[in-house]
Amino acid sequence: MEADARAVVVGIGPFDAVGSDLAYIPVGVVLDDSDRALSLFFKVGYRRHATAGYQRPGQIRWPRQPSGDETAPVNTVSPPPDPRPLPVRDSRARDLVLDYADMHALVADLVLPGDASMYVMSAMETSRELIRHSYYRYEFATVAVTHSLFALEQVLAECLATNEPLHVLIERATDAGLITAGLAAELDRSRLLRDKLTQGAESSAALRPLRAVAMVRAVFDAVSLLLRPPSTAEATAADVGGAQPEGGLARLWEDHLRAPFPDGFRGVDFDGVDLVLLDADIAGLVQRELKGGLDDSGIAYLWGCIADLDKIIPLLNEEYCASYFTKLRTIAQVAAAPHLPTAT
Repeated sequence: MEADARAVVVGIGPFDAVGSDLAYIPVGVVLDDSDRALSLFFKVGYRRHATAGYQRPGQIRWPRQPSGDETAPVNTVSPPPDPRPLPVRDSRARDLVLDYADMHALVADLVLPGDASMYVMSAMETSRELIRHSYYRYEFATVAVTHSLFALEQVLAECLATNEPLHVLIERATDAGLITAGLAAELDRSRLLRDKLTQGAESSAALRPLRAVAMVRAVFDAVSLLLRPPSTAEATAADVGGAQPEGGLARLWEDHLRAPFPDGFRGVDFDGVDLVLLDADIAGLVQRELKGGLDDSGIAYLWGCIADLDKIIPLLNEEYCASYFTKLRTIAQVAAAPHLPTAT
């Protein structure tokens, strides 16, 4: 380098070298007496800045925050986003209940059997909670029914000591007198729904929540019957001395007596079942159970009424009527709980 060369700082901004993806920031050049740039110094500066300022495309260049503190970070954490919005009621469930709290009463009678395995308990509890949360997502009701079948299939396979398709297990349990024909029919409806879902013939919005409650309740009832040995049922009946089988039966019945019969459904029958007569038959059987206990013929007749309820509830397309008979079905089930159905 010539001795009389002088360093001059010029205001050259950042530029991209032709044919390169590197950005450079020259800070000065050396000029000779003729104001000719000495390329040797510029190349040195070019290489030095290429090393210090190298940055691949796509990398973020963080601006330095103004601060008198030399240890200040070059960037700050972005403020947290606004809290997630609270879930809102699915518009398709607007006619079901007034608010989410009412969903608890809808599934209150879906009681988990205490002597079930953890696998069965988990599947049944998940099914119950899916129905509860169908208030927010309508499709959860249908998913609840199909999920409950995991528990049913597991218990049936253990009780019958065989590993066969679900429809065969249901048939075997019915033939063995472990479940009633009416209950078996309801279980098979759930199985058929599951098959249609897997085949793409139905969508996850196939069921209204009230209908899903009835179908999941059938699974709960079946599992309870399958897990309760005959000796336990007999001991339960003996302990109560033929009196009220469940502490809540009287309260449930009192509540039912205050509920008016659905308008427009007097004298109406569904699939050969007269609604008024069915309501009256169950009323007489429940009162006999509360006063002194049902005899064998009364027990058999009560299970027949439950089978009729299982048949007609899916056919009821009016909200209050469906709710009325769903609650009546719960009362009948509580009255029949200590009594195993006899094989026919």
